[in-house]
Amino acid sequence: MNQSFYTGAVGAQQQLLRLNIHGDNIANVNTIGFKADRARFMPLMYQNYLGIEEEQLPMGVGTRVMMTSTDFSQGGVADNGRLLDYMIEGDGFFALANLETGEISFTRNGAFMMAEYERVTDEVGPDGQTIMEKVFCLSDGEGRFVLSENGGLIEVTDPTEKLPVGIFDYSNYDGMLQITDTRYMPVDKNGGLWYGSGTLRQGVLEMSNTDLAEELSKVIESQRAYGLALKMVQTSDEIEATINGLRN
Repeated sequence: MNQSFYTGAVGAQQQLLRLNIHGDNIANVNTIGFKADRARFMPLMYQNYLGIEEEQLPMGVGTRVMMTSTDFSQGGVADNGRLLDYMIEGDGFFALANLETGEISFTRNGAFMMAEYERVTDEVGPDGQTIMEKVFCLSDGEGRFVLSENGGLIEVTDPTEKLPVGIFDYSNYDGMLQITDTRYMPVDKNGGLWYGSGTLRQGVLEMSNTDLAEELSKVIESQRAYGLALKMVQTSDEIEATINGLRN
């Protein structure tokens, strides 16, 4: 009986985790550049028990969420009329550089803006100090700057012109670390960085690739599985109570 308690309890707990994943996808259905996650289940330990006529009967202890995988398929197109908005049609990511920490992260969210950046010039002041110059560069609006095709910052002098925004890619997306809803960091198994094959579009954004109909159906599926798992725990409790109440 302890086995059925454990299997039912683990099942209910894992379905709650799955509900959280699909709930997060639904919450980000309108987030620019968001990529939906999927729960991946793996079976727990299985054992074989002897049945009638010594038949080997497999008996498991349930399943659990071993990992989540991200669906990097293309999302829809939204035209906001902003010339600093960019979208990648096809494969690839925008690269964002945090100049304070040196961190490079990647995103499909192309809702960019201009941010002030102070750079060193070749001129020297009367006191012998190097003169600094303030320019405006393309940024994500959160303290990170967008990298160009050659890996440098992108100075914005005329926002109406198409800027040389870089598109970068990896051969394998499996296991990329999700830092925020739309930013990712590569891991060793993603391989080396190379130029992306996607096409840069100006003035449009890539919407979330969350399929609301699919997510709602998965939520209903998880809710029913959660209820069945709790019913299994309740039934096991009733059986054990009945057995303990038997008298010789």
